[in-house]
Amino acid sequence: MALAVAIAAAWGSAAFAQAPPQLSTCEGPSKPAACQAIRGDRTEGWAAQSRAEVFAQHGMVATSQPLAAQAGLQVLKQGGNAIDAAVATAAVLNVVEPMNVGVGGDLFAIIYVAKEHRLYALNASGMAPSGATPEHFAALGYRADPKNWGPGSGMPLGGILPVTVPGSVWGWDAVLKRFGTMTFRQVLQPAADYAQDGFPVSQRIAHDWRLPNALPLKACCTAPDPDSVAAWYIDGQPPVAGQVYRNPDLAKTFRLLQAQGPDAFYKGDIARALVAKSTAVGGTMTLADLAAYKGEWVDLAHTTYHGHDLYELPPPSQAWAALEMVNVLEACVPVWTPGRTLADLGPRSPRYWHLMVEAKKLAYADLIAFNADPNFAKIPLERLLSKAHAKSLCGRVDPAHASATGPRGEAAGAGDTIVLSTADDQGNMVAWVNSNFDSFGSGLTVPGYGFVLHNRGSLFSLDPKSPNVIAPHKRPYNTLAAGFVMDGDRPLMSLLLMGGDMQAQGHAQVLVDIFDLGANLQMATDMARFRHNQVANKLSLEPSLSDLVGKGLAAMGHDLGPPNSSIMGGFQAIMVQPAAADPKAGRVYRAGSDHRKDGQAVGY
Repeated sequence: MALAVAIAAAWGSAAFAQAPPQLSTCEGPSKPAACQAIRGDRTEGWAAQSRAEVFAQHGMVATSQPLAAQAGLQVLKQGGNAIDAAVATAAVLNVVEPMNVGVGGDLFAIIYVAKEHRLYALNASGMAPSGATPEHFAALGYRADPKNWGPGSGMPLGGILPVTVPGSVWGWDAVLKRFGTMTFRQVLQPAADYAQDGFPVSQRIAHDWRLPNALPLKACCTAPDPDSVAAWYIDGQPPVAGQVYRNPDLAKTFRLLQAQGPDAFYKGDIARALVAKSTAVGGTMTLADLAAYKGEWVDLAHTTYHGHDLYELPPPSQAWAALEMVNVLEACVPVWTPGRTLADLGPRSPRYWHLMVEAKKLAYADLIAFNADPNFAKIPLERLLSKAHAKSLCGRVDPAHASATGPRGEAAGAGDTIVLSTADDQGNMVAWVNSNFDSFGSGLTVPGYGFVLHNRGSLFSLDPKSPNVIAPHKRPYNTLAAGFVMDGDRPLMSLLLMGGDMQAQGHAQVLVDIFDLGANLQMATDMARFRHNQVANKLSLEPSLSDLVGKGLAAMGHDLGPPNSSIMGGFQAIMVQPAAADPKAGRVYRAGSDHRKDGQAVGY
């Protein structure tokens, strides 16, 4: 009896009083003791791997938010193909990850069509509107920035001026009509339902849910757009993890697209509302600009690495720089460290990271010098991606000391995007990148329709000598990247890693992780990465990597910024398991999804 009384008294004490679990995300000034815990290790394999690869035989979706991945998987299970699933997944991401993607943004995609054994590439990126000239910008007080000799020189980051004609909806429709089996009515329904009924916001997305300023037109930007605050905040505040967010205006947009197709966006009610918003805040976009929009089917950039065929998006995408970077590594590592390979050096060596960064600098030097809209500028891509060109660059690197990239300058490191990959039971695969560019794009929302206008045009230049100088109906330098690895006419893997200028350098890092270091797809995304800003010549490392090699790299002359994982992007990829792994199994997909995001790879 005495023991029972003692136990009852203990449970009644303050230490054991009933309270709801804190469910902390370890953000904010007050953190529970759990935030000081030591992470447990895996029971097999690489102890630091966040989770296992996902394996499936019939279909796979990998992206940065679980509800979106599940929506794409459901389309596959209902008989849709990889193209249908990609559009469905992207549409749900418009709802559940709205800072990074929307119908007011850009799209690129690479599609492997199994019955043709062929890759197709789509550029549905935006074009500058009528009236977008250097003279117009100068009249508003915007001129080239002498401190920024890269993309975006002099351009405002937010507001209406960097808004280009959105290409996403055109691209969604184009891929469905050419390769899909479903219609907008079917593939947009999950997104319409989530927008109307709401969804609980996930953790990383809640962290990123912050509106940028978007007003005024001149000397932008010091104030938010009231339409954006009304659309994206709940009672004037960003939602927190687990809070249910609804966007009935975006649901209306999806229903219009379901009923009327892309004409609703480019010629109908949505077009009129978009132009009205643009005009109200000083923009120059016209109804004719929207009605005339068309994307392009383009030829991919190509090289080889370790016997595999690598394909990336061509200009104006920056993706092709990943190919030049691995060409440089292939040609120059034997010169820089005779008798040793990247695998010999290993990812715990400062010298390994030094050589990776220096190869990136060489590739991005050509990227900044030449990348632009190929309809307006001549880009010697064949020469830049040749093995001979890579070999000619080896002498520019000191194997023991960091190089300069040009006059020390300043450039924003913006870029928030979604990437996704899908695969189906016929062998079709998709690598997809869709974006508002920066978080919540321009910061401007089309009232009544629930979407933001992107700000991709902020990567134009106001330098008249730049091949990327702004002009009406021209596409800007674009950070969006998507890639594929092929073995002849057979796909090996899709390749996607979002995050502004991180994308091409991130693609190359993951390729090295897999083909030089032997990582599986989930290991490749869990491994630490670097991000280097070319104009500022500033190197950022993830905190654990900085602890390991930061001092060594600083001793080599690298200028290190504060350690940071949030800027390292998010990797998503699907691989077709090589037949040698199990010749009797038939097709097996394996996938990885970045632990830095909220997402997952799912299959059946």
